[in-house]
Amino acid sequence: MKMSRLFLSIALSVASTCAVAQDSTPEPLREAMSESEFKAAGLDKLTPAELAALDAWLGRRIEQQTARVSAEAKEAGRREVQQSTRGFFDFGSAEPIVDVLAGEFRGFAKGRRYKLENGQVWEQVDGATLSGVVRQKPGVKITPSRVGNNWYFRIDGYNSAASVRRVE
Repeated sequence: MKMSRLFLSIALSVASTCAVAQDSTPEPLREAMSESEFKAAGLDKLTPAELAALDAWLGRRIEQQTARVSAEAKEAGRREVQQSTRGFFDFGSAEPIVDVLAGEFRGFAKGRRYKLENGQVWEQVDGATLSGVVRQKPGVKITPSRVGNNWYFRIDGYNSAASVRRVE
């Protein structure tokens, strides 16, 4: 449910940005400014051809800026989706997830859930153990396997890893 709302909000944001980009023809300066603003800017001294050239330049500049902002918004949306869905979907990133465990770590055990401070929740799916370890808010590294959709969970300072899957 959360993921569907995220995809919907990103899609609507990108669609509205694209709609603005397509309808970015600015009104002429004479119509956009009050008479006093127009005179204060010295635009009343321009010939109609000079004013038309300035309007055309502004139109091109707005198109360029709109295209740049639209591209940045699309990239930011792509990165947000990629980050928020890591562990659920494979986007080809081999970078580990590095964060801090929210709360206390009491060793590995199959079925145990580990909540990170970034809000992600991972569940251990194998029988790996790490007994006798109790740590408050330890650093963690979750690394994707080279093959398949397996992820390995490690606590800073220990070589043992547990196979996990993301559940939230």
